[in-house]
Amino acid sequence: MVLVRDEDRTVITMSNDFQGDVNDFAMVIPVPTFVEREQINVGDQALIDHIDAYTAPRLVEYFDEDPCMLRRMLKMESMADSVAVDRMQAPAAEELGVTIEASYTVGEYDILILAAEQSNGLIQWLTANDYKLPEGAESVVGSYIKQGMRFFVAKVNMAQHEELGYSNLRPLQVAFESPKFMLPIRLGTLNAQGKQELFVFTLTRTGRVETSNYRTVRLPTDIDIPTFVKSRFSDFYRDLFSRQVEKHDGKAVFLEYAWDMAWCDPCAADPLSTTQLRDLGVYWLSDTNQRKSAAQDVFVTRLHVRYDAETFPDDLKFVETGDRTNFQGRYVMRHAWDGAANCAAADKYYENVKRRESENAARLVRLTGWDKSDVEEMMGASLSLPVDEKWWRKIWNK
Repeated sequence: MVLVRDEDRTVITMSNDFQGDVNDFAMVIPVPTFVEREQINVGDQALIDHIDAYTAPRLVEYFDEDPCMLRRMLKMESMADSVAVDRMQAPAAEELGVTIEASYTVGEYDILILAAEQSNGLIQWLTANDYKLPEGAESVVGSYIKQGMRFFVAKVNMAQHEELGYSNLRPLQVAFESPKFMLPIRLGTLNAQGKQELFVFTLTRTGRVETSNYRTVRLPTDIDIPTFVKSRFSDFYRDLFSRQVEKHDGKAVFLEYAWDMAWCDPCAADPLSTTQLRDLGVYWLSDTNQRKSAAQDVFVTRLHVRYDAETFPDDLKFVETGDRTNFQGRYVMRHAWDGAANCAAADKYYENVKRRESENAARLVRLTGWDKSDVEEMMGASLSLPVDEKWWRKIWNK
């Protein structure tokens, strides 16, 4: 989810993963106000992929200088997760104690804006129109109705989808005004197979965004890790994240990135252009800056949460903090010097390398819960240091 927020104005861009029969899929999202046709748009998945790559946790590599001759090489690499999009399916219309306030076709989507006075009426209408709601939906829907919220319901118009020729469904975007800065997540927990994984990217003028009704925790960052992790970075980060979720009893929202979009140091991917940010809903950017590669006056926050109905019984409520302090999930590998080193300083250097690698191994075990003996075995295979160099080669230092 990408949330653009300025005062009471919100633009949501939604990209979902779905498993199952596409004919069974529909998206039902509570919204705090009536939504007109012009407030709905079909977005570009590439925009979400780009902001995901730009804010992704980074793996950084440094190469030690020759201990006998001051020379340094620096190399960096970014690793990004991707957010995948799957599928949805077709329309419906009729009343059963429910008000259909509007019906739109936007791109490949048929969209209804529904209002209801009672949850059982809305549930009956959705069921009668082939929306397969999970068990327990009535009480959750009822709580949204009591808050005066409407329901944004989307299915895929397969004829339109085939005519447009897209292989995947594109993200849906909705713009509206409301004093509520929140994200309804409870309906999605009812038919989820286990815990859900949610990434929220917020774009604001003021600064970092955090949740007001759950703890927002910064993930461990700027940590040295063994070099073999390069080939297992996705495993490393997944297990690190799981360890942090467990540490906080599964009830925290984690900050992975917070930065001014005008610059980065360095960038895991290129900053989004003014045009791209405007396409995500950042309406306040000037058209005169369209040609600039980076946009001013936009602060991006990346939040990551793993949740289910037990650990997150309430919807996510957000607050803009005004804090523009930069934060990035960053993990560092330091490669030992692997060239010739014939000097008195070399022995001391290699002793330090062994100590450093031992500390990195212990740190990795703490962060991920990986087996200590497995880590040591993998480190032994990846770490190459000079072994038993002949003593006489040091006499004339050739």
